[in-house]
Amino acid sequence: MDEHAMTELVTLADLLWLPLFLVGGVLLGLGYFAALQATAALIVGGGAPLVALGLTLARLAALGAGLLLAVQWGALALLATAAGVVLGRMAMLRQGRGGAS
Repeated sequence: MDEHAMTELVTLADLLWLPLFLVGGVLLGLGYFAALQATAALIVGGGAPLVALGLTLARLAALGAGLLLAVQWGALALLATAAGVVLGRMAMLRQGRGGAS
């Protein structure tokens, strides 16, 4: 890598994509934790074990694919996506508590 490429590791165009990765991470987090909630309800309620296994594999695959996509765009995109997943988790936890802070 030459010195010109090293000094421009983050460009303005890269920064403009970060909100999209954040929103994508929030959606990914909401989906992941909704599937986790459904899996837990299936297990506790004595539901079909194959459905629970399928939900588990699907949510892990979706999270892995989303983070893999983000890492292709660089570290800042990965951080924005991960922050979005955490925000999605917080939203799901708040929903479970009935909106209390």
